[in-house]
Amino acid sequence: MVDTRQTVRLGMLTPSSNSVLEPMTARLLAGQPGITAHFARLRVTQIGLSSAALGQFDQAPMLAAAELLADARIAAILWNGTAGAWLGFANDEALSAAITQRTGVPASTSALAFRDLFRRRGIRRVGLVTPYTGDVQARIQANWQADGLDCSAERHLGRSENFAFAEAEETEIAAMVRAVAAEGAEAAAIVCTNLAGAALAPALEAELGIPVYDSVAVSLWKAMDLAGLDTAAITGWGSVFAPG
Repeated sequence: MVDTRQTVRLGMLTPSSNSVLEPMTARLLAGQPGITAHFARLRVTQIGLSSAALGQFDQAPMLAAAELLADARIAAILWNGTAGAWLGFANDEALSAAITQRTGVPASTSALAFRDLFRRRGIRRVGLVTPYTGDVQARIQANWQADGLDCSAERHLGRSENFAFAEAEETEIAAMVRAVAAEGAEAAAIVCTNLAGAALAPALEAELGIPVYDSVAVSLWKAMDLAGLDTAAITGWGSVFAPG
C-alpha cells in the first residue's frame, strides 16, 4: 500500500468528453508509485470559435472544479486542455493566477506548458499537429507567432467534436508529425489532450531526429515541475521528460 503521507498528488482539470488524457496519464505515471493524478471534469464537447464554443472555457466552472481538487491536498493544478492555444497565452496566465489565488496551489495549463517547454529547450520552429478545424488552427498559429514561435509547418484533421478527436488513428497522427518534420520543424507539437500521440513519440523521435511533444505528456511534465518533482524519473516516453 502506498503511504499517502509520502505521495505527491497532481490535480488535472479535464474536458468532459476527453477519453485519452486520464488513461494516458496513468500509463505515464505507472512506474512512479509516489505520484498520483486526480481529475475533475468540465463540460467541453465542441471546439470552435463561436461564442458558445468559447464560452465552455469561462473561469467560473474551472475555479469551482479547482477548489474541489484542492480538497485532496494536491501539489499542483493543471488545466489539462489546450484551449489557451487559441484563446491566447494571456487568457491562461489569468486563469492560472486565479486558480492559485482561489486554492493556494501552483497552477498552469497545457498551452502554457508548451510555451515553457519551448523556451527552456530553445525551440522556435514548431510543427503544429492538431485535430482542429482550419480557423482554430489559424488562431493558434497567430497566437504562437506573436510569442515568437514559427508554426508555418502545420497539419490538422479538420474536426470539431471533442469526443471524435480520440478516434483519430495513430497512423493519421504519425503522418502529420512526419509531414511537419519534413518541412523543417525543430520539434513537433501534438496539440490536443484528446489526441493519442504520447505513445508514438519515442519511435517518431528516433525516426525523425526531432523532439515530438504530446499535450498529455507536456501537461504532466509541467505539473511535476510545479510540484518540484524530477521529471527525468519518467523514462521510455520520449525527450519531453529529459533534464533541461
